[in-house]
Amino acid sequence: MNKAFVRAQYLDDLLMRHLHSFLGDIEPDAMALLLEHLQWVELAGGQTLMSQGEPGDAMYLTVSGRLRTYINDEDGRQRMVREISRGQMVGEMSLYTDEPRSATLVAIRDTVLVRLGKAEFRQLLALSGQVSIALTRQIIKRLQTEGARSSMDRPVTIGLLPVSAGVDLGTFASALAEQLRSIGRVAVVDADLLDADLGLPGITHREQGDAEADRSIAVRLDEIEAEHDFVLLLGDATPTSWTYRCSRHCDELYLLADADAPPLIHPIEAECLVRRPPRTDAAEILVLLHPAERLSPAGTAAWLERRPLSDHLHIRPALTRDMARMARLISRTAVGLVLAGGGARGIAHLGVYRALQERGIEIDVVGGTSIGSVMAGYVATDRGFEAVLANARKVFSAKPTSDFNLIPLLSLIKGRRLSGLVETALRELTGQNDVRVEDVWKTYFCVATNYSKASEHIVRRGPMRNAILASIAIPGALPPMIIDGDLMCDGGTFNNFPVDVMRGMRGVGRVIGVDLSFRKPRRINHEEVPGTWALLRDRLRPRAQRRYRLPSLTAFLMNVTVLYSVSRQRQARKLTDVYMNPPLDRVGMLQWKRFEHIVAQGYAHACEVLDGTAPVPAGDD
Repeated sequence: MNKAFVRAQYLDDLLMRHLHSFLGDIEPDAMALLLEHLQWVELAGGQTLMSQGEPGDAMYLTVSGRLRTYINDEDGRQRMVREISRGQMVGEMSLYTDEPRSATLVAIRDTVLVRLGKAEFRQLLALSGQVSIALTRQIIKRLQTEGARSSMDRPVTIGLLPVSAGVDLGTFASALAEQLRSIGRVAVVDADLLDADLGLPGITHREQGDAEADRSIAVRLDEIEAEHDFVLLLGDATPTSWTYRCSRHCDELYLLADADAPPLIHPIEAECLVRRPPRTDAAEILVLLHPAERLSPAGTAAWLERRPLSDHLHIRPALTRDMARMARLISRTAVGLVLAGGGARGIAHLGVYRALQERGIEIDVVGGTSIGSVMAGYVATDRGFEAVLANARKVFSAKPTSDFNLIPLLSLIKGRRLSGLVETALRELTGQNDVRVEDVWKTYFCVATNYSKASEHIVRRGPMRNAILASIAIPGALPPMIIDGDLMCDGGTFNNFPVDVMRGMRGVGRVIGVDLSFRKPRRINHEEVPGTWALLRDRLRPRAQRRYRLPSLTAFLMNVTVLYSVSRQRQARKLTDVYMNPPLDRVGMLQWKRFEHIVAQGYAHACEVLDGTAPVPAGDD
């Protein structure tokens, strides 16, 4: 049978499935109009389907493959907005509005679409109310979800390529497939399996441009993809034609390497990935493989600086929970934990961590601001709660903010004690002297404020000590940090509860947020602020007998820096799936000595929330 006919018949069948799935049982006349006027469009990876600003002359339905949407900002920079997978309509908005295209769409792998011109589109709307409703629903859904969730759709075809010696790709793929099967249907495909499936030995290793091989392989891979939720394509150990085909046919590429191997560019990277068409942009994620007994990764920066990577993962293949973490990240069902800033109140994050561990809730990505960045660092090391608690108890019993400056030219607190404690804590938990953000098991980020550029700064790389000290450097209270020539201070100034950052992290589908802002405003029952001597006399009285319920200078400075972030609390809360706000109104920003009490409060509140017994705070919808 003619191979071109087979491919055409397959694509026709796939198109009909997509149309029925998207439009339902539309009127026969409308379906006839569609089938008469739809035109096939094939794009190679890297080709542009439409450009921002050009007139809208048609809409498209993706039949197979994947597209990525880009928008040019006012400053001329291009940013990625979302990805479009099979079965989705694109380009219909400008046909409704008669406005120019609002975005640029690029194929990130070989893609097949059907096109419906503007005139036929209007005929279709006039003919079918069902089509109009379906398209309107898609537009509304797109507007509702834009910016509220991860912009990266779940990939279907995942390439696994070895980029160092010592990688057992088959065993790794089997373990990963086992975890993915709890989420959806999985196929594992290598060259030998596809040769046998097609009944044509060696066809997968024919050179690109062989018409029979190109058509046969494309059709069969499309069929496998249509029948499964996840397809794992296993490349060869060398840069063969099959390895190159895998790199072109994937939504995401995972580059597997033995973490103990030299971080050299592998021939597969040099010959297959460099040869891919420009702007395919299929994400390349480095997966460094470690033995199960390893305490902490190290030397990751040497791998990252040589490659144009979208992300990296540290995986211990012998640990089922590490393989499950990778499966959740691939399937966009990973759990992200966001920890807010709040001085000593942040000790409550430890109690939350205990409650999560007791319930077997695995955290895949963790991030925070200020004290939240410290606690997120604890979680990222993947140590058990008891080890983390013992470490934290030692740190905070040493009064980390007690070294006040005699002459406060830049900050009230010197910060040397805190710096030393952070460095010691990281060394004890990881066994390393110079821990970097890249060298922790769980994906980690923290938020700082770039004073030099007046902007929010997300830290994903560099020395962990510096990242944490920058994130907690409360203006006026703690000294700022210098990173890459810029002055950095506490991230709470811009984003004290960075749920929006977590929503943009690759793979995150569910977010747990721990907010430390006060539940209700503090009312001051005085007409005026008392004078210095009156305040001093009042502070000398026992706490229960004090007349003036005013914050100390340090607490006032620490709180006022996060007021803008607190004003965004309701917006941030909407982006969480599980929201926690421990009742810590009576805990001061510098009350480190109440360590055990604060941990217990965080734990009790987390248990209530996770077990569904927490009361809903007043004012919530």
